[in-house]
Amino acid sequence: MIDYLIVGSGLAGISFAEQALRNQKAIFVIDSNLQNSSKIAGGLYNPVILKRFSKIKDAQSQLHLMNEFYQIIESKLNIRFDFKVPILRKFFSIEEQNNWFIASDKEGLSPFLSTNLIKKKYKGIDSPYDYGEVLQTGYVDVALLLEKYKAYLFKNELFSDEVFDYTLLESHSNFVQYKDIEAKHIIFAEGFGMHSNPYFNHLPLDGTKGELFIIKAPALDLDVIVNTSVFILPLGNDLFKVGATYNWVDKTSTPTEEGKQELIDRIKEILTCDFEIIQHLAGVRPTVKDRKPLIGRHPMHSHLYVLNGLGTRGVLLAPAMAKALFEYIEYEIPLDSSIDIKRCDKRR
Repeated sequence: MIDYLIVGSGLAGISFAEQALRNQKAIFVIDSNLQNSSKIAGGLYNPVILKRFSKIKDAQSQLHLMNEFYQIIESKLNIRFDFKVPILRKFFSIEEQNNWFIASDKEGLSPFLSTNLIKKKYKGIDSPYDYGEVLQTGYVDVALLLEKYKAYLFKNELFSDEVFDYTLLESHSNFVQYKDIEAKHIIFAEGFGMHSNPYFNHLPLDGTKGELFIIKAPALDLDVIVNTSVFILPLGNDLFKVGATYNWVDKTSTPTEEGKQELIDRIKEILTCDFEIIQHLAGVRPTVKDRKPLIGRHPMHSHLYVLNGLGTRGVLLAPAMAKALFEYIEYEIPLDSSIDIKRCDKRR
């Protein structure tokens, strides 16, 4: 019998797998790769919600845990996927500059918003009002992380590429059984695919479609991430990742002409140079209306758990949420009420 059967191998699934393995637990992961929001994610981590200049709860502790977590995986897999890169907010007016300085004085934001204007001129971007720098930022090459981590699991016979069949899951008093696998617990970390899960599809997982580009812009000289109405992330070799759109109606992973045009219009507001679209990607983020993760135990089946709803901040949240769920199961450390799925039952 193993300790954990994990369904899903996006950021949530591999974060829980790694948490369990570090604690000498036996695991097995099943995923069909049908959900691709993690694979096409921008991968940025940023401790501030720039749109509203508000702090993220527990941002500093989440950053500390994330940095340690990814460093260990990088060492274990002998790859680099975590890149410490400044995020610069381009200002479009003196008023935006002033709002930045007001925000930088707010409690909880001062460690993350620099009060020094960045006056550097980047070729390909007009910036008469300069930039503000967000501190402790960067990005994770999520596609590389997932590819290499799944290869590691596969090599160690801990991974199966298959569609999970819910009708074959048997829930017993002390364990669960799926085909020939017996496990003490099962963790569902399926992203937007949770809508097909009969045990947890009652939860309010909304899903927000995002589209992004990989563009080629030889005249754009950029070694930082610029964030305005879209982010522009340098990948090297004149390539840049640009995104993303937000669509709350369309729940497909198919790129659209509307999304394409929206991104083109926004890019043209920022860049003064020509660019070529190399790739157009789309995926559905597992978002929740109250912007909080969905974590916890099934109300009737005590060995079934969910780890979902990480939304647009999966890179930052996944290690912390995986740790919280693991400690809840193993040591009965209560989940914070803001992330526990019990809050959803109360609302119903």
